[in-house]
Amino acid sequence: MGSRNKILIVEDDENIASVVQTLLETNGYQVFQARKCKEALMMTTSYVPDLVVLDLGLPDADGITYLKEIRHHFSLPVIVLSARSNEHDKVEALDAGANDYVTKPFGAAEFLARVRSALRNAKGHVPGKKFELNGLSIDFDSRKIYVRETQIHLTQTEYNIVVLLAQNIGKVMTYSQIIKEVWGYPDDGSIKKLQVNMANIRRKFGEKPGKGSYIINELGVGYRMNDELTDIS
Repeated sequence: MGSRNKILIVEDDENIASVVQTLLETNGYQVFQARKCKEALMMTTSYVPDLVVLDLGLPDADGITYLKEIRHHFSLPVIVLSARSNEHDKVEALDAGANDYVTKPFGAAEFLARVRSALRNAKGHVPGKKFELNGLSIDFDSRKIYVRETQIHLTQTEYNIVVLLAQNIGKVMTYSQIIKEVWGYPDDGSIKKLQVNMANIRRKFGEKPGKGSYIINELGVGYRMNDELTDIS
């Protein structure tokens, strides 16, 4: 059962909102609902929820408007729950500050896992000096990375990519977000450079792409560190 975290559902479809609320309340969460962007902004300020589940198709404004507005004042996690499944909408929402993006229809178990992940990561589980994830270890002080106790020799750029994903474990980082943080500027070959570096990282880690990997590729969108492997210690 979940803790009594407060979750705000911003969804104008009453049936979907009711299903999501029932699912969350059954798992121990305290749930509030808002139908419009303006109402959601007021409730966010009043209740300061621990997490927001946001639909993009609101009647008074696009959900991106709400997302951009709250990012000026709050760092709370936001999971977009939308019928829009194209890459452009996913990238736009993630670049605007969403922590995750789930498309409708959705599976209850996966959705709850994403809720737990977003709440867990919001509490700051990445330690200041060392990161541990199922055999992957990062010593921030010495700037060394180990996989199953074997030191992995990465380039400076590769190291920066891994650290960025580790510091945002479980959060989908879009290509543009990673490029901005690691290189500081975009260019025509930025995504290709990122993909080449990621391929090198995976090769050095000795892993193949997939759910058992440390780094998951959200195709056409970006990458995330796979927090489903184990807890961070």
